[in-house]
Amino acid sequence: MELWHDRILILDFGSQYTQLIARRIREAQVYSQILPCSTPLATILAYRPKGIILSGGPASVYDRKAPLVPATLLEHGLPILGICYGMQLITHLLDGEVAKATRREYGRAELSIDDHSDLFKGVGEGPPTTVWMSHGDRIERMPKGFRSIAHTANSPVAAMKRVEGSRRIYCLQFHPEVAHTVEGTRILRNFVYDICGCKPTWTMQSYVDTAVRQIREEAGKGRVICALSGGVDSSVAAVLAHRAIGAQLTCVFVDNGVLRAGEGEQVQKTFASHFKLNLRFLDRSAQFLTALRHVTDPERKRKIIGRLFIKNFEAEARRLKHVDFLVQGTLYPDVIESVSFKGPSATIKTHHNVGGLPTRMKLRLIEPLRELFKDEVRMLGKELGLPDDMIWRQPFPGPGLAIRILGAVTRERLTMLRAAEAIVEREIRSSGLYRELWQAFAVLLPVRTVGVMGDQRTYEHVVAVRAVTSLDGMTADWARLPHELLGTISNRIINEVKGVNRVVYDVSSKPPSTIEWE
Repeated sequence: MELWHDRILILDFGSQYTQLIARRIREAQVYSQILPCSTPLATILAYRPKGIILSGGPASVYDRKAPLVPATLLEHGLPILGICYGMQLITHLLDGEVAKATRREYGRAELSIDDHSDLFKGVGEGPPTTVWMSHGDRIERMPKGFRSIAHTANSPVAAMKRVEGSRRIYCLQFHPEVAHTVEGTRILRNFVYDICGCKPTWTMQSYVDTAVRQIREEAGKGRVICALSGGVDSSVAAVLAHRAIGAQLTCVFVDNGVLRAGEGEQVQKTFASHFKLNLRFLDRSAQFLTALRHVTDPERKRKIIGRLFIKNFEAEARRLKHVDFLVQGTLYPDVIESVSFKGPSATIKTHHNVGGLPTRMKLRLIEPLRELFKDEVRMLGKELGLPDDMIWRQPFPGPGLAIRILGAVTRERLTMLRAAEAIVEREIRSSGLYRELWQAFAVLLPVRTVGVMGDQRTYEHVVAVRAVTSLDGMTADWARLPHELLGTISNRIINEVKGVNRVVYDVSSKPPSTIEWE
């Protein structure tokens, strides 16, 4: 394991906010890493962390299968911060008393601070500060050696600490990582900087230096192939790998026939011309569209596209000969999901991802972005000199427009959807909202409706417009776009896209809906 930076470990007990803790600490330019709470103590200590945070979680410490950590973790002298369930667990392990609260506390609360040293330095130095509570248990009796350092009307012990020699343990009943806790960032930085003694060395420049060195060590003199889609993740991974190993890297872009307008040309211009990467451009649109003919089930579409990608990469690897490694743009949320205390999510839909390639092709993976969140990937892209249009591209599904066409995929329907998508993107960009949205796109529905154009009856297609806001795509809310903007998009699609006479707007959130329709 690499130990280039000061490190804060976060032990995950299943909180919906665990990723936020990691993000807030990284925003302070300190490296943070999430591990499941079941991680053995020897492994935790082997990371040589400067401090440990115990996350919140949905359990009660008195549940029969409540997640625990060894009590000896609290005796190693490492600074520890327990948040919500983490606070209750520390209390339980050290023989304090946790009980059901007489009144559960969810939402905003006013926190009165009783000790402004260390953890609360510079916090709430006037009226009470606003924090975000989410708990049904509370501390009835603190463990020996602890004292209360903050309270609310409902929680006499809303924060507590024990400082005895090298043993520094702090606990919060509220969540400092969420935006609703007004001074939460200050609290976390007090813990990370002042209590743990971390230095703010986690920068994208330092990450570039480290990643380039690691890629060179992993690849050696081997040949490396990278699946380049034109999205920000694969683009950043490709440019980073190219900086590290140059001509050893060959990028492969497969035109599957279900891309957005101008996608292939943009990729060739950016990577072959500007970055001088070895780029193989494979036009396989006829092959993919033939395989998709008459297919309406979205899972079949995804699997057909995934299978054909594998087939084309196998053929290209054979042509190149002696390919040893595959570069893939895996991000940290994917890693977190695989090690989460709650376990991997149920499969809602098959994700097209060339991650299926290594087993089939016997390639070893190089994943230079696996420690990064999406916003960090964008910062890295900027550090590497990628153009803003590429860095800030919204996510685009691997199966492309095939899953934004509900029903059969035909050239005629692709032409309609490409035109509608281009209008949505152009108008969203013109409005200045593009970077504020996680995604905005069009969907072609498998229904026709009656309309009137030029005093004549029409019976044509319906386009749905989807725009969502999100931090990481795990959850999303429908975007409250201005009515004037929606009107402009609708008018342009109906007037300019032949075969469409109705536009609707999707006002569903994730969950219960997914972002994509298929």
